[in-house]
Amino acid sequence: MIIINIIIMKKQLLLLISLLLPLVAMADDSGSCGTNVTYTYVSSTGTLTIQGSGAMYDYSNSGDVPWYSYRTDIKTVVIKDGVTSIGGDAFYNCSSLTSIEIPNSVTSIGKYAFYQCIGLPSIEIPNSVTSIGAWAFQKCSGLTSIEIPNSVTSIGDWAFSRCSGLTSVTFHCKEIGSWFKGLTSIKEIVIGDEVTSIGDRAFDGCSGLTSIEIPNSVTSIGDCAFQDCTGLTSITIPNSVTSIGGYAFDGCSGLTSIEIPNSVTSIDVQAFDNTAWYNNQPNGLVYAGKVAYKYKGTMPDNTNITIKEGTLGIAGEAFSRCSGLTSIEIPNSVTSIGGAAFSYCSGLTSIEIPNSVTSIGVQAFYYCTSLASIEIPNSVTSIGVEAFRNCTSLASVTIGNSVTSIGSLAFYDCSNLTSVTVKLESPITITSYTFSNRTNATLHVPSSSVNLYKETAPWSDFKEVVGIVDIIPGDANGDGQITAQDASLILQKVAGKITLSANQISVADVNDDGQITAQDASLILQKVAGKIE
Repeated sequence: MIIINIIIMKKQLLLLISLLLPLVAMADDSGSCGTNVTYTYVSSTGTLTIQGSGAMYDYSNSGDVPWYSYRTDIKTVVIKDGVTSIGGDAFYNCSSLTSIEIPNSVTSIGKYAFYQCIGLPSIEIPNSVTSIGAWAFQKCSGLTSIEIPNSVTSIGDWAFSRCSGLTSVTFHCKEIGSWFKGLTSIKEIVIGDEVTSIGDRAFDGCSGLTSIEIPNSVTSIGDCAFQDCTGLTSITIPNSVTSIGGYAFDGCSGLTSIEIPNSVTSIDVQAFDNTAWYNNQPNGLVYAGKVAYKYKGTMPDNTNITIKEGTLGIAGEAFSRCSGLTSIEIPNSVTSIGGAAFSYCSGLTSIEIPNSVTSIGVQAFYYCTSLASIEIPNSVTSIGVEAFRNCTSLASVTIGNSVTSIGSLAFYDCSNLTSVTVKLESPITITSYTFSNRTNATLHVPSSSVNLYKETAPWSDFKEVVGIVDIIPGDANGDGQITAQDASLILQKVAGKITLSANQISVADVNDDGQITAQDASLILQKVAGKIE
């Protein structure tokens, strides 16, 4: 009897176990989510564990993710060491997710990976991650802070867009992109010493930002980087920064104090327009640090401008549409002429570019319709796109021997151009649109390079290609001799009594300091007197 009861009890127990097993299988889930990666889900805790080696699958549709049907029940995600990527759409709309562990083995986070995980308050991105995909954290409205490690080299578009609760961001990556633009909730930004560049539109429209400290590691601030950050009241730019992009602080209406160091040599168009700082400046030429920033107000007719000594750059659009400008003196300290700096200066008849300038920006002299000649010194290495386009009075151009690039349309629509002198031994690459009037102009090149230019299109399209006549330094009147008359011409130029042509200026600069001074005349007289060779 006892034996029979025991047998019956065993059968009942086995029956109970067999009835419970399907319930366990329905409650939990497991499977594959990568070639060598698996997942396990425990419903009682809402925990999803991902383990294995290598990459997770990238899902092109969130409905293909194995845990999609119970995604809103997942509270915790644990990714084990060995997994190298978080797949695209992996945790799309896991709205109850509050915690995730990402190991140092993960190097990439795919697009839409955490899209609309509204319950996620924070996430620690390990220093192994190099890329974060587009829309990866979009609409994570519960996310209040994020730290970008220095391993990250790329973040996709809109990765953090519409993270409406995000108030604090810390950066350790080398370059900051436009990943947080338009987030008005951000109040604090911490930039680590690893950062070297604040990129275009990095914090554009972050109106909740009230202050920011830029470390000495940063060398450039991009276009529109802080545009419309209306909460900013002051900014100190460190002495490591050399360039500030166009519209960088445009529309920062509350910005009253700006400290710009002497290291900044280049400022692009309207970088500080529509700020309290600029609005408070008096009419006339406004300087931003060592850069001639902008002529404020209406320029009177027949205006002559002398840029102060020690100025390092001329900003983009600094004198744009100043039709009253007839002449300007640029000191030998200036290294760059910004984009559209003199565009539409229709009254400008001549300009001396000093031998310190290395770059001439895009449309720098666009539509300077009275400019008759231009000499680009040997110091210049680049001439921007459309730099002298529509300079309809331009008859002669001299290009120095250091230029490595001439932008397309640089001398386009210069309908009166008849003489182009290029001092380069080897022809550089230009487009057929660089000189539109070349079939009516003579090209002067080094005598030893005439055949090379004749064989290289589109240089070969000039009406004729001839060798440059040897120039005697100091022969200001071009008679082939060095005489006191040459010194007299230079002194008259210094006194402002006469103007010299571009070629005359070139030979008159005897000491090659980029300026025509009494010292050049003195050297000529010493030469005439036989005191020097």
